Amino acid sequence: QKPVQGPQAVILQEGEDAIINCNSSKALYSVHWYRQKHGEVPDFLMILLKGGEQKSHDKIVATFNEKKQQSSLYLMASQLSYSGTYFCGAETQ
Repeated sequence: QKPVQGPQAVILQEGEDAIINCNSSKALYSVHWYRQKHGEVPDFLMILLKGGEQKSHDKIVATFNEKKQQSSLYLMASQLSYSGTYFCGAETQ
């Protein structure tokens, strides 16, 4: 089963923050975050393997809340280089 992402679209001005959530109705085993720039192959950003884990890539931070079956991606002080489509993939138990 695919995870559900929200919001579906975020439009930011440079310097603004945003949060993208990835939820599953099944228990999550791991969460993978990707960014795809227009017309390019998706870039792997990070993987979270256990509940409570937090990782960062530049000013992009991802957290994994195992109890809520949710991962959140925080775009902090967005920059033009952050442009693209973000999506998550998940392995469920």
